[in-house]
Amino acid sequence: MRIIYLGTPEFAVPSLDILYNAGYDIVGVITSVDKYGGRGRKVLIESAVKKYAISKNLNILQPKNLKSPQFIEELLALKADLQIVVAFRMLPILVWDMPPMGTYNLHGSLLPKYRGAAPINWAIMKGESETGVTSFKLKHEIDTGSILLQERVKVYDDDNATAVHNRMMYIAADVIYRSVKAIESGTVELTEQSDNQATHAPKLNKENTKIDFNRSVKQVYNFIRGLSVYPCAWFKIDGKLTKVYSSSIDEDTSTTEPGTIVSDNKSYLKVACKDGYIRLNEIQMSGKSKMKIKDFLNGYNIESIDDSAI
Repeated sequence: MRIIYLGTPEFAVPSLDILYNAGYDIVGVITSVDKYGGRGRKVLIESAVKKYAISKNLNILQPKNLKSPQFIEELLALKADLQIVVAFRMLPILVWDMPPMGTYNLHGSLLPKYRGAAPINWAIMKGESETGVTSFKLKHEIDTGSILLQERVKVYDDDNATAVHNRMMYIAADVIYRSVKAIESGTVELTEQSDNQATHAPKLNKENTKIDFNRSVKQVYNFIRGLSVYPCAWFKIDGKLTKVYSSSIDEDTSTTEPGTIVSDNKSYLKVACKDGYIRLNEIQMSGKSKMKIKDFLNGYNIESIDDSAI
């Protein structure tokens, strides 16, 4: 069975690795184009999947345009039976409908819950105690294809998005392996998704990562850990954008105006929410390094919380 693998970030590497080590014929690896980054944007950055593919001497394709005639010809020439997608961009129909055995995607949620670009983040932000991974057969509408396999993933109370991501990518690899084995053996049993049970996980941006202190302490706590360590929840102190990497729920359950900062300017900083206080444990103010709150307060005297934080 000839397989084309499509993926870009670190999350996609274990799934490619497990297929390679199982002896599957990976005839092509499709990943993002190289980008310049770093200081002065002078460093050429290759994707994690490309680096892995190079280490195994796999055939690599990096199309800018997934609909270009040249790329489509290259795909056809590979004569793949199956395509596997893990953390790659949306595919046009002429790509995903090409292989005779179909194209299967791995999504970081228990579909139909959390369809969209940021399923791990939103599951934690919403306070879920479990999430999971799903392999499904692609069709045109994003994340709506028929489900092949699912595996549940526990979300612990102190997990952040990075911790869940790092556990999930190895569970995802096992699901991909079992999915390919089922496809290869002809024992695939697909289950249609129920649109009535669908929830969504939209792309993260500056607007939907801003902390709303009018919510409960537990909701704010989940929101912060669901965005850590990237891209990070934020608000403003003295008019300066401040990212929050970690927090904890304060024992003080008294209430005051949401958004009010309480600090001794030495060892602690907490912000009032609807029903108590959230303690900020590690933050990064614009123009400064990421710091534990004690180190931050050692060099900064807070004057006010910006009104736009509320």
